[in-house]
Amino acid sequence: MLNTIWLFMIVGGYLYGVVTGNLHLISDSVLSGAEDAVSICITLLGVVSFWCGLMEVAERCGLVEQMSRRIWPFLHIIFPDLKKSDAAVQYISLNFIANILGLGWASTPAGLKAVEMLHQKQNGKTGVDYNICAFLVINISSLQLIPVNVIAFRSQYGSKNPVEIVGPAIFATAISTLIAVIFCRCMYYFERK
Repeated sequence: MLNTIWLFMIVGGYLYGVVTGNLHLISDSVLSGAEDAVSICITLLGVVSFWCGLMEVAERCGLVEQMSRRIWPFLHIIFPDLKKSDAAVQYISLNFIANILGLGWASTPAGLKAVEMLHQKQNGKTGVDYNICAFLVINISSLQLIPVNVIAFRSQYGSKNPVEIVGPAIFATAISTLIAVIFCRCMYYFERK
């Protein structure tokens, strides 16, 4: 469906340019858009490399493990069936910590490994259980203290204060995460009845 919408927009824009005699504006837009895309990719490559490297250093020096222990009470509220020693807990913690720091790209491998570990914990049962669903819901809500991508984009486009988005981002993601936690607890309650 989305491919059809994009195709309609591209063909419609091209036909509109032909009918109005502004075909040269289309080629100018395509070239400037390509230039912007390359520029943004180069900027984000630097930002991604820096933060992924910082996350790796944090993991190797034990900071992630300490943070995992600190967020365990929160995780236990969402995942009451998991034990602190479960293999999935470390990956869930790493995923949440990376998301909190605004490193969605760094959280993806840990998230995939967490789902794999949670699936193994099902002991051959088919379908998706509460823990996997809760993990995905909380992961999507994604509490962020530092919205790295948005700051990078704002900086790239010449914002005078690219970090002014931090306050509203914390507020919005805190609300979405709170709603996700409430939803997960309600689903856990109804599933157990």
